[in-house]
Amino acid sequence: MNDELRELRARLRRFIDDEVIPAEPVFFEQQEEHGFWKAPVLDGLRASAKAQGLWALGHPKEIGGGGVSFMDFVYLNEVIGRSELAQLAVGSASMQDCHMFHLYGTPEQKERWLLPMVRGEIFPSVGLTEPEVAGSDPTLMQSKARFEGDEIVVDAHKWFTTGANNAAFTTVFAETDPEAPSRHRRFSAIIVPTDTPGYRIERVLPTMGHTGGGHCEIRIQEARVPAANLLGERGAGFVIAQRRLGPGRIFHCMRWLGQAQRAFDLMCERATTRYAHGSLLSEKGEIQRYVAESAAEIHGHRLMTLDAARRLDAGDDARVEIALIKFHGAQMLHNVIDRAIQVYGAMGLTSDTPLERMYREARYGRIYDGPDEVHRMSVARRLLKDPKSAPWA
Repeated sequence: MNDELRELRARLRRFIDDEVIPAEPVFFEQQEEHGFWKAPVLDGLRASAKAQGLWALGHPKEIGGGGVSFMDFVYLNEVIGRSELAQLAVGSASMQDCHMFHLYGTPEQKERWLLPMVRGEIFPSVGLTEPEVAGSDPTLMQSKARFEGDEIVVDAHKWFTTGANNAAFTTVFAETDPEAPSRHRRFSAIIVPTDTPGYRIERVLPTMGHTGGGHCEIRIQEARVPAANLLGERGAGFVIAQRRLGPGRIFHCMRWLGQAQRAFDLMCERATTRYAHGSLLSEKGEIQRYVAESAAEIHGHRLMTLDAARRLDAGDDARVEIALIKFHGAQMLHNVIDRAIQVYGAMGLTSDTPLERMYREARYGRIYDGPDEVHRMSVARRLLKDPKSAPWA
C-alpha cells in the first residue's frame, strides 16, 4: 500500500470503529422491521460517510464513485469487513451489481438503475437460486422467459433473493433459449422492477436465528417487462453472473478477514484480562495455542486472498486461486470465531459480545457463492488435469 491508501484506510477504520460498530445494536433491532437496506440508523451513517469522502470508494469516478482501483479496494474491504453493516454504511454493499451494470448495461439502463444505485437512492437484488433445484448447479434453473414483440414475459420462482423486500428491481436469471447447443448459452439476465404486475414476495426467509436478513422467496408469474430490460446479450446470463461473482468472492474473503481480525482482537482482550485457576487465561498453554493458530490462519488466508486479487487484476481468471480462498476462508473464519467464543466461555454465547452473531453469519460462508464442496471439487479436477495450473507452479 502506498501512503495515500494507508491514510484512506486509517480514516475508514476510524469511521467503522467509532461510528459504525457502536451503531450495530440499533441496526440489528431495526433490521428485523425495516430490512437490512433501509434500517433508519443507516441514514446518519451514510451521510457521515459521504461527508468524510468515504462513500462508494470502489466505484469508478465516471458513475459517481471514489475511483479507488480494484487492488486498493481489496485492502479497504479488509477494514469494511470489521462490521456487518459497514458495507451498507459506505455504499459498497451493491458493488457487485453496480459492476455488472457498468459492464453490461445500456446507457438507458445505467441512467435508470446504475447511477441511483451508486448514490444509494435505490437498492438491487439478484434472482439466481431456486428452491426446487440445487443452487450449486445453475444449469438446472427452471425459470423461463420468452420474448413477445417488444416485451419479455418472465416466469420464475427464486429464493435467497437477498434484499428484494427493499429493492427497486431484481435481476432475474432465466432460460430464454432452451435449444441453444450449449447449456451455458440458454440463460439470460433480465431486469424486473419489483413493482411489476406478477412480481410477488412470498416471504422473507427466517435464517439462523433472525428474520431481518432480507433473504426473500419471490414468485414471478407472467410478468411483462420491456425487451430493453435485457441486461447484456441474450444467452449471456452465465457469463454475466460469473463476471459478477469472481471479484465478489475476493471481496467476501477480504471482509471475512476483517471479521476474523475483530474476533482475534476480542479473544486477546479477554485472554489478557480474565483470571481463572491461578493465572490469566493468556498464561495458559491451550489459550496460547488458540492465539497462535488463529494468527497463522488469518495471515495465511490474507496472503492467499491478496495473491488471488493480484492475479485477477492482472487479467488472469484466477479460477483456482478464487476457489481456494473461498473454502479456505470460510473455514478460517469459523475457526477463529469459534476459538474466541471458547475463550469467552458462557459469555461468548450471549449477545453481550458480537461473537455469537458473527458465528452464525460465518456459517453462511460455507454455502453462499457456491458451497465449499463444489469449490474443492473444481480445484481438484483442474489440478489433477493440469498440475501446472497450481498457484505455485
